[in-house]
Amino acid sequence: MDPITLSFYAVVCGCLSVAAPRLGGFVPRLIVGAVVGLVAATLLPPFRSIFF
Repeated sequence: MDPITLSFYAVVCGCLSVAAPRLGGFVPRLIVGAVVGLVAATLLPPFRSIFF
C-alpha cells in the first residue's frame, strides 16, 4: 500500500474511531463503518488526482 492511500485511510479510520462510541451498538457501528469505508474508497481517486 502506498503512503498516500495509507495516510488517507488512517485519517478516515481515526475520525470514525472518535465518533464510534456515540453510534450505538454493534450493528449501527458496523453499518456506519461499511458506509464510511465505501465513501472513502469512492473519494480517494478524485482526492488523489486533485492533490497529487
